[in-house]
Amino acid sequence: MGLLKFIFSKTFFIQLVLAAVALIVLAFLALQWLNVSTNQDERIEVPDLSRLSLDVVEDHLDEKDLRFEILDSANFNPDYPRYSVIDQVPAPGKHVKENRKIYLTLNPSGFRKIKMPDLIRTTRRQVEPTLRSLGFVIGDVTFKPDIAQDAVLELRHKGKLVNPGDELMKTSVIDLVLGDGSGRYRSEEEDSLQVDEPEIDTDYNDEF
Repeated sequence: MGLLKFIFSKTFFIQLVLAAVALIVLAFLALQWLNVSTNQDERIEVPDLSRLSLDVVEDHLDEKDLRFEILDSANFNPDYPRYSVIDQVPAPGKHVKENRKIYLTLNPSGFRKIKMPDLIRTTRRQVEPTLRSLGFVIGDVTFKPDIAQDAVLELRHKGKLVNPGDELMKTSVIDLVLGDGSGRYRSEEEDSLQVDEPEIDTDYNDEF
């Protein structure tokens, strides 16, 4: 009965209240120490690194006690300088803790080369979407005599003949030479080998 009497006594109640207050104070002090030791209140605004070279990026991030890591390069973007930043995570304006790593995507040195497939004698309807899907641009379309109308006879880039297997930079302009359905196709080699027949001097023959 003595224990029950002590539990319900005023002295025990006061000690219980003091213990609860001490626990709350200790928890508050521990949280304050945790905030100070982990810099919870110190936030750094992520700068905009777009279009900057790696040397400039490193200087900017060192000043703010931030680090960076380079991700794989994306497809070449002609609107950005070569080897400059085209994307970053976290985005500019975000607030992070010091020593946070910023992930960067760089613009490569240029367009990669694409191998030209064999499209000769394929229809224009098939060739144009194929070239566009590979990253090429359709240029001029001209016609030559050929039995098959709209069949691809030649592919050209800057006036030069493009053969299957040739490699061209992505976004290169490809000119199409198509058949007009009027007759037999002759290559440039055949045209150059064709010799004009000599003209007969009818006036000379008439004298005899």
